[in-house]
Amino acid sequence: MSITDRLAAQPELATERLRLVQLGPEHLDASMAALDDQDAMRLTGTRGTFTRERVRAHLERLPGAEDRADFAITDAEGTYLGEVVLNELEEDDRAMNYRIALAGPAVRGRGFGTEAGRAVVDWAFDEVGLHRISLEVYAFNPVAQRSYEKIGFVVEGRARDALLWDGTWTDAVRMAMLATDPRPR
Repeated sequence: MSITDRLAAQPELATERLRLVQLGPEHLDASMAALDDQDAMRLTGTRGTFTRERVRAHLERLPGAEDRADFAITDAEGTYLGEVVLNELEEDDRAMNYRIALAGPAVRGRGFGTEAGRAVVDWAFDEVGLHRISLEVYAFNPVAQRSYEKIGFVVEGRARDALLWDGTWTDAVRMAMLATDPRPR
């Protein structure tokens, strides 16, 4: 089975506190609410206007995608807590990009991102067959950087003045993890 076949057959993942299910149209309302969180938009460097129609069209394209895996992070009761995504597939290199966004300040700081990230990274390396997963985190978000380090990502470099937000330049810290790297628990 190829990487694209494994991505298209994206399973549900479970952790001690979370269920990670395929993100899709049924998450439209929760996704729209999360996009209203201006602090999350700043932390992820996300700009733009997200209309309901645009978000719905995006969510409708996700189930069964062969070049990405988008998981809705939910608690045991099914409450949407955010999303964790593998995208930008480089099939020949067995590499993808990682990103995560938690839905609101009440969800952040509780270890959900680290827990969800570990589950997705384990699946990506052990089941999908990826060799490398990379990400960028903005220097003004050291909490996220610590979470990524707990998952096993290591700093590889820094892109200076990568983001101009509210008139201030900030660096992007480049991090990655290889299938052969240790996975801290």
